[in-house]
Amino acid sequence: MGAGDAAAGAVARRRMTSRELATWRSLLDTTAELRRILGAELQDSGVSPADYQVMLALWEADGRRLRSSQLAASIDWERSRLSHHLARMERRGLIRRDGCATDSRGAEVSLTEDGARAFRRAGVPHLRAIKKHFADALTPGQFEALAGILQALQNHLHGALSAARAGGGAS
Repeated sequence: MGAGDAAAGAVARRRMTSRELATWRSLLDTTAELRRILGAELQDSGVSPADYQVMLALWEADGRRLRSSQLAASIDWERSRLSHHLARMERRGLIRRDGCATDSRGAEVSLTEDGARAFRRAGVPHLRAIKKHFADALTPGQFEALAGILQALQNHLHGALSAARAGGGAS
C-alpha cells in the first residue's frame, strides 16, 4: 500500500470536523434558500420551477423533443413523477406527448408553441434573478474557486459511482 492509499484511507476513516459539518450545513441551507427565492420569482412568470426544469431540458434537446425516459434521466426524476407532471403541463398546453416512431411503448415529449413562448417569457427574468441572487454575490476569484470545488466534487462522485459499479455494489 502506497502513501497515497494510506492517506486516502485515513481521510475516509476520520470523522468530519465541526467546521466541515458547519460548511456542509451552510451549503444545504444556502442552496435551499437560492432554490426558494428563484422558484418564487419563476412563479411570478407563471411557470413553476418543475415546469422550467422540464422546458429547459426540452429546449436544449435536439429538435426540442425527448423520449420521456430520456427526459426523466436528464432531469433526474422518477418516471412516475415525470408522467404526472407532464400530464399537468399537457393540460395547460405547454408540452405535447406523441407516440415514439421507433418504439410503440415509448412517448416523445416536445414543447408546444405556447410552451416555447412561456419558456422564453420566463427565461429573461429567471436569468436576471440568477444574476442578482447568485452571480452578483461572488467575485471573479470566488467564481473560479467555486468552479474548481464543484469540479472536484463531480470527479469524486463520478469516481465513487464508477468504483461501486466496477465492484458490483454501492459504497
